[in-house]
Amino acid sequence: MLNRVLCCKCITYPSAMCQVARYACTNLFVGGLSYDTNETVLRDAFSQHGEITEVRVICHHVSGKSRGYGFVKFSCENSAASALKEMDGQVVDGRNIRIHQAHKQ
Repeated sequence: MLNRVLCCKCITYPSAMCQVARYACTNLFVGGLSYDTNETVLRDAFSQHGEITEVRVICHHVSGKSRGYGFVKFSCENSAASALKEMDGQVVDGRNIRIHQAHKQ
């Protein structure tokens, strides 16, 4: 077993679960995006909080238009926690966005 700080809470995980815990702490779900928001705009909005390793805006598979949500993955948990705290409810491209921790599926 391994003790791990998971987004300000200390919990015990078997070693196989550590990867899932780390993913959840560094990957954020961003909802309420404008349909015109692209990955560059999303990266620019979140880059002030730390190093970003991946940005994805989810698009419809046929039309290619944004579905209004995406994901931002940070290189460290502290950056993701800062972005979660500071960006939730902020305006990006004219829309109030919602931020949550993403969970791996």
